[in-house]
Amino acid sequence: MANNRSVTVIPARARIGNNVNTDEKPKLKVAAYCRVSTDSDEQATSYEVQIEHYTNYIQSNMEWELAGIYADDGITGTNTKKRDEFNRMIEDCMEGKIDMIITKSISRFARNTLDCLKFIRQLKDKNIPVFFEKENINTMDSKGEVMLTIMASLAQQESQSLSQNVKLGIQYRYQQGEVQINHNRFLGYTKENKRLVIVQEEAEVVKRIYREYIEGASLLQIARSLEADGILTAANKAKWRPETLKKILQNEKYIGDALLQKTYTVDFLSKKRVVNNGIVPQYYVENSHEPIIPREIFMQVQEELVRRANLYTGKNGKKRVYSSRYALSSIVYCGECGEIYRRVHWNNRGCRSIVWRCVSRLEEKGSDCSSPTVNEETLQNAVVKAINEALCSKNTFVETLQVNIATVLNEEDDKDTDDFDEKLEELQKELLNIANSKADYNNVADEIYRLRDLKQNTQVQNAERQGKRQRIEEMTEFLKEQTGELIEYDEQLVRRLIEKITVFDNKLTVEFKSSFVVDIRL
Repeated sequence: MANNRSVTVIPARARIGNNVNTDEKPKLKVAAYCRVSTDSDEQATSYEVQIEHYTNYIQSNMEWELAGIYADDGITGTNTKKRDEFNRMIEDCMEGKIDMIITKSISRFARNTLDCLKFIRQLKDKNIPVFFEKENINTMDSKGEVMLTIMASLAQQESQSLSQNVKLGIQYRYQQGEVQINHNRFLGYTKENKRLVIVQEEAEVVKRIYREYIEGASLLQIARSLEADGILTAANKAKWRPETLKKILQNEKYIGDALLQKTYTVDFLSKKRVVNNGIVPQYYVENSHEPIIPREIFMQVQEELVRRANLYTGKNGKKRVYSSRYALSSIVYCGECGEIYRRVHWNNRGCRSIVWRCVSRLEEKGSDCSSPTVNEETLQNAVVKAINEALCSKNTFVETLQVNIATVLNEEDDKDTDDFDEKLEELQKELLNIANSKADYNNVADEIYRLRDLKQNTQVQNAERQGKRQRIEEMTEFLKEQTGELIEYDEQLVRRLIEKITVFDNKLTVEFKSSFVVDIRL
């Protein structure tokens, strides 16, 4: 009958790990986990002491069996992704190789609350306790998880506080102009007494990259040229990537300056770094170390990078990809529609040839452009003829070039940027004084950006004038040195001398980089 129903409570029996109750109680397979945060000598000693301590501690207990000492050396504890030994220990627990884990403290096990609780619960599902010596917490106790949550949160706050202190320390060093750079993969420099020092052999490679780019070579061409000469990258690799060369061409450190805090850490847990697009302050240090590249050359390269990235042609301003496969690539234009000319293999009624043709006639069906298609040999011969005309009348040309130099010099003297520097320095001090007032802070910050742009534009204008002088001087030097006429077409000479060629119905207009123009009849 239902009234005679009897219920007997069978109490739970303590069970740890994968052990079951048998007459002969097996030993617990106990592992220890230890970690130090840095790879300094002092911490390395602590690391060795911890291993010795846990080995002796576990082996001294007759009911325990040493399942292993898992130790991560010199790795951050704010997340577990990079802790190989920790992850191996968890895998061994899941495979039944460990019944219990001993560790010094929660902060040694994890400083991230979520990670800490995730792994503790994962281990509890397998009946594997973790014992924290310092806090005297066993995760299998009834109060274990409550205490663990509190202690882990404190550990996370400690890590956050430490991260913020480190960040403040770095920002202070930035404000003092201290440059922190990983010089191991920095072509052209090494570090001595915390300062960047030029490595002459590598510096020559950097100068070569800048020189070839200004002379018209593409990033890919420069890469292949360096590889052909067996020159290694900063990482000692044989293959050069165009992206690497672009970074070298854009790196302000080659002119002796340093932009600090280009990236920043999103948060202290993930350690993820992203590009700083004005989210946190940046610090620009001028003349922080010895330059490899003159400032004028660097500015000219920046202008050329922008020009190649924004190559628009034709009446509709269509964007074109810069090409420098041939010296005439990207410098031959149509006199009728303004489009660029492209090199094509031509098959006209079985007659094969190489010609240059306006891209509007190549790409647009029914194009109304009637510009001529020019045989490559004809085009090259016309360029040679233009150079020879300059050589035949070298005395007149040299006189004209001297006038051009005087004109460039008289355009406007190079502007001094000292006034900008003084004003910027005043604004920097003002910015620090009003850090607590958001409105004033924004106004001063906007003024700093405006002055920096003005200074940048001034430096670019100075560089353009310097570039003009240099090109005129190079043309003058070429005319004086050349004793006879040019016999055949020379790719390198064309890259060095010719700025632009415009194709009309019956003539070519050849513009030299020295601003000199010659018309050649077709």
